[in-house]
Amino acid sequence: MFSRLRSDIQCILERDPAARSTWEVLTCYPGLHALVFHRRAHWCWEHGYKWLGRFLSHISRGLTGIEIHPGAKIGERVFFDHAMGVVIGETAEVGDGCTIYQGVTLGGTSLYKGVKRHPTLGRDVVVSAGAKVLGGFVVGDGAKIGSNAVVIKPVPVGATAVGIPARIIPSKHGESADVTTHEPKFSAYGITQDDDPLSQAMKGLIDNASSHEHQIALLWQAIETLSSTPQTKSCVPGDAARREAFEADKLNQLVGK
Repeated sequence: MFSRLRSDIQCILERDPAARSTWEVLTCYPGLHALVFHRRAHWCWEHGYKWLGRFLSHISRGLTGIEIHPGAKIGERVFFDHAMGVVIGETAEVGDGCTIYQGVTLGGTSLYKGVKRHPTLGRDVVVSAGAKVLGGFVVGDGAKIGSNAVVIKPVPVGATAVGIPARIIPSKHGESADVTTHEPKFSAYGITQDDDPLSQAMKGLIDNASSHEHQIALLWQAIETLSSTPQTKSCVPGDAARREAFEADKLNQLVGK
């Protein structure tokens, strides 16, 4: 029990720069308190003491602002950062190393009892503030859910889900979409500038248009070079685009590159 508590405290110290000491985490972090309460409530639930489990969950909700159904399964080194207003349903499963921010809901869309109604989070998943993950599907290891996203379908390993309803940004070489080095790093709030699909689409269009203009300018320059007589030179229109005027850098700055 104490080794697991030490592991939970250590993961908070690693992921939250505001955490200054073990004592501060132990006494002032409601996410840690919610985990301690949940483990007691889950034990009661699993051993047939359903009412006691629900009562402990209810007490924890009032003290921490985090509502975890005693039937939910929470892994090790899970960090509830701030986490006021978090709701986790009965059949939800949260894998080891996950980070969950405030206002997150791991909810269900089915009214049938005895079925898997709530999502399963893999290892090291980040669910950002205000996100809603609804349904009995799997969010793959290392995936990230952007702030205020509404996720209603599975998220592949290492991918990022953003938007309402959420759009899936595939992983790059099996890693999260913002990882650019071989060293995986923790991404606070699970979202970076490179994870906005609309911005990525705009950047692609801008780069494509810039490339087209470059090719057109090269073609006109080649035609002009091959024209060796005044008669053939006259075949080159006076307004031919021999130089590039497309301001790709300025446009990329506008879309946030």
